[in-house]
Amino acid sequence: MVFVDTNVLVYATAVEAPLHATASAALRDLSAQGEELWISRQVVREYIVALSRPQPWSAPLPPGELVRRAELWEARCRVADEDAEVAARLKVLVRQVPLGGKQVHDANLVATMLARGVPRLLTHNVGDFERFATLIELLPLRQWDVCEGTRD
Repeated sequence: MVFVDTNVLVYATAVEAPLHATASAALRDLSAQGEELWISRQVVREYIVALSRPQPWSAPLPPGELVRRAELWEARCRVADEDAEVAARLKVLVRQVPLGGKQVHDANLVATMLARGVPRLLTHNVGDFERFATLIELLPLRQWDVCEGTRD
């Protein structure tokens, strides 16, 4: 089981994104290996936020296309709801791990993973999650870097 961070879905969606091929390869490889891919309602919200505003490499997606693509990811992945167990785990993380501000969003993803028993996180933003490395395994997107034709 692998939890997929928002940035990976955004890169896999946007053909113009610099990490499009890498994100697509990672998701394709993990699926081919039989890995169950997980996202959460938070990831869906963040995905819509990211692709509804201009990016350095693309214009915002039209609303209908944005919803269609979000629904495709929801169909392709298991979607974790944010329930009382996730909220309780988040509160524990806030007490245990030094964090604040926007880092609470990352902690909420980790709380969701822990509540659902998903041990690994595929992300481009490894640095954002290093503080949780004793609780989850990080899968850096760069492992699938296809720019050089090799993998780490």
